[in-house]
Amino acid sequence: MSWLESELREQPAALARLLAQQSSNAEQAAAAFHGDDVRYILIASRGSSSNAARYAQYLLGRANRVPVMFATPSLYTIYGQPPSLDGAVVVGISQSGASPDVASVLAEARRQGRPTLALTNDPGSPLALQADSVLSLEAGEEHAVAATKTYMNSIGAVALLFTAIGGDLAARAELERMPGVLERQIELSFSTAPPLDAYGRVSGATVVARGINFGTAYEAALKIRELSSLVVEAYSPADLMHGPIAAIGRGWPVVAIAPSGPAQASVTSVLPALEERGARLLVISDSEDALARVSTPLPLVGGVPEWLSPLTAVVPAQVTAMRLAALRGLDVDSPAGLQKITLTR
Repeated sequence: MSWLESELREQPAALARLLAQQSSNAEQAAAAFHGDDVRYILIASRGSSSNAARYAQYLLGRANRVPVMFATPSLYTIYGQPPSLDGAVVVGISQSGASPDVASVLAEARRQGRPTLALTNDPGSPLALQADSVLSLEAGEEHAVAATKTYMNSIGAVALLFTAIGGDLAARAELERMPGVLERQIELSFSTAPPLDAYGRVSGATVVARGINFGTAYEAALKIRELSSLVVEAYSPADLMHGPIAAIGRGWPVVAIAPSGPAQASVTSVLPALEERGARLLVISDSEDALARVSTPLPLVGGVPEWLSPLTAVVPAQVTAMRLAALRGLDVDSPAGLQKITLTR
């Protein structure tokens, strides 16, 4: 078994460990979000961590009803002109915690006297050392270059923080059930994995999702791109219809992520237009109707609250990305030209 598959299968245990060991730290970190002068949340991140940040943009925006923005690290590093951060809680998300540009955003926030929080798998990392509070991801060592369990625990940490900010015991109970649900999802995704031979010679793909799973679309696109060296882009249905759909022709793969919830109808509404263009549709969903209409269904475990669906919806994408890479004869543990830690400035 590859390191990638082994770590993919470790995700339920890693998530359970996060919830068991970081609850008190989440409670402490949540206090910063209740400050009287907090007007927005600023997140610094790169790579897969930016896809977790997209999840945080929806979830923490709902928790605090304040804007959640992404930092522009180049202003802090190559231009040396950081903006005023009055009113901000500044969050850094980095699995390694080693990227200098992400740490520089938190360092500047501390210099300006703003509260800082790090979500990282290394509590001794440069990023963690710049933070007032640290949520350790508790994922354990990850050998494969492509992130699986560290991404899972990044979004799990965001979900844990969400429950702590709101003091929402019902939401916390839903989150506590997710390691068991995640284990069922992994079993389901492997046992129902459809043949992918038709996709062996494609040159790229498109991923579509909206709302709470918009970050899942980006993570799915990144995983396929990392592992299979294909050109893959993510869009919301609205953005897809505003021009990019023109590039989708016969045989082009489109992955639609459509778990139950308010955003599902928006995603499934574009399927007829994609079918008319001859696209090959892969659908990640718990809707029998949506799965029945496509040749490549990727089923989800049902009954997952939409706010937690990114924890399960990413799994079929991870499995599909791994299987596509194997179909193309590529090394899933060490994709060509990539390394585990990327030090960007």
